[in-house]
Amino acid sequence: MRSLAPVVLALVALGACGQKEKDPAPQFTVEQHSVVIFTPGSPQAASITSVPIEPRRDMVVRFTGRLVWNEERTVRVYAPFGGRVSMIAVRPGDRVKPGQTLAVIAAPEFGMAQAEARKAEQDYALAQKNLARVQELFSAGVAPAKELQAAQADVARTASERQRTRAKLKLYGNTETVDQTLALRSPIGGVVVERNLNPGQEIRPDNQGEKGLFVVSDPTKLWFLLDVSEKDVGLVKRGTNVSVSTTSLGAERVQGTVLHVADVVDSQSRTVKVRGAVDGDERLKAEMYITAELRVPAPGGFLVPARAVYLRGEQHYVFIDQGNGRYARRAILAGPLADGYQVVLQGLAANDKVVLDGSLLLERLLASKD
Repeated sequence: MRSLAPVVLALVALGACGQKEKDPAPQFTVEQHSVVIFTPGSPQAASITSVPIEPRRDMVVRFTGRLVWNEERTVRVYAPFGGRVSMIAVRPGDRVKPGQTLAVIAAPEFGMAQAEARKAEQDYALAQKNLARVQELFSAGVAPAKELQAAQADVARTASERQRTRAKLKLYGNTETVDQTLALRSPIGGVVVERNLNPGQEIRPDNQGEKGLFVVSDPTKLWFLLDVSEKDVGLVKRGTNVSVSTTSLGAERVQGTVLHVADVVDSQSRTVKVRGAVDGDERLKAEMYITAELRVPAPGGFLVPARAVYLRGEQHYVFIDQGNGRYARRAILAGPLADGYQVVLQGLAANDKVVLDGSLLLERLLASKD
């Protein structure tokens, strides 16, 4: 039995040596409870991937709205007198020049204005003849000065009436005859976008509606109206450039400029009305729905892939790849999510690289040493 003791002791010693060979040396260490350091050649470090962070990109804010006629390039034509429509010269869609006749109305009141102008002309001519006669008699010593003064006053009165009636006719179409024919003319060049009368229709000054008898507008210059939420109204001001898209443009866009921001918030929609001008394009039509995009410079911060950020309690963290197998956990201030990226407002530097795959492993290794 004593001869077996050395053999048993030798076997126990060999087993102990084999056990020590099977236990691998630690492949990482932890510093300050937040930094994981892997030994060179560690297979665990090989499974971790890192990516550089990106500067925060410009934000794109979108608004909805519609196109409307440019009121500075649009006129609504009304008839100043009542009467019957005797002729219509244009149809919706027709292009017209300044001063072109749109319709003709037989207007008795306009005939009275014409008659007043003719009478004023005759009265003025008669007063001039009378003044010439009285001046001749006064020079011969036959007519008194009082009669001369009365004739001069009559010439001044008839001249004033003649000027008034001429100016009135010029407003509605100067004419040398009394024919009661009132021509409605376009004050500007453009396109007839609306016609609100028919042949033979009786027109009165009080039944022409808000849009008038004709609407003529320049289609090369349109306005847009946008609904801007309260939180975004600070981004929009006079002179701001926006990019406008519609279904008719497809993937193309046209540029527009903000002209006016309303001073009140709509009580129903809680939005602010914003008006602007858009570059002309024959594919753009009034009352089309549009989407306007406003590019806003980034207010600061960085973008990291969303899966590189994890939440521990109420705090967001990322792991920073410091090189040479060092990975440091760092607390960050997270901003909004945007297209798969997390905005980081505080906690990162421009040259940092964050761990994209392996954050869970690193967090578990840190926890094993706590």
